[in-house]
Amino acid sequence: MISNEVREQLQHIVRGAGLQRSTDRSSTIRSLLVGSFGADPTVKGQFESRAIVKERQNEFLKSYAVQSEIWLASLPSDSQYLTRGGESKVFMDLDNRNVIKVNDGVYYATWTEYLTSLVLHNLFFPNTAYSLVGFVEDGGNLNAVLRQPFIKGQQAKMEDIRAILTFNGFANTKRQDYFNKEFGLVLEDMHDENVISRQGVLFFIDTVFYVI
Repeated sequence: MISNEVREQLQHIVRGAGLQRSTDRSSTIRSLLVGSFGADPTVKGQFESRAIVKERQNEFLKSYAVQSEIWLASLPSDSQYLTRGGESKVFMDLDNRNVIKVNDGVYYATWTEYLTSLVLHNLFFPNTAYSLVGFVEDGGNLNAVLRQPFIKGQQAKMEDIRAILTFNGFANTKRQDYFNKEFGLVLEDMHDENVISRQGVLFFIDTVFYVI
């Protein structure tokens, strides 16, 4: 069940506002983007038309990262490489307790949408919260670099995923996509490879949120 504190934060997000009393880097940078570029709801039919906004945000984020000393010179070493998902390269962190995800935000029309998705993930699933390490250029494209706890376990059962999302107000709309009517949130691609089960607890390790 969504707590009153999380509910209050969600209301700020869906209104396109910055989060109050939040000091994590994802929220801070999202607030900067909202202040400079706005936070329009996602309209997938406008994906291509928003490309110019994302290009402007690329330059904004590069400049911010350099000034804030979170611009990374390179990717983690090849020896740390684990796999690649739909939008992320995944590396094992040097501490062997976290993974490093290098994400190009390709699923999102703007970096504001991407940062909003990260903030939503951290509100709903704090046991697999992302920490934004910084930004890096890979193949000529801007990428966000994230740290996330490394979870060992088995792929979750689809019925268990559906049950916990339904309990938290998300209705299954088609295949592995869900919608929360109260907040106007879409949660996509919730298949078993994106959720780990360990000792009866589900860990959501990859989510794609949109505010519509």
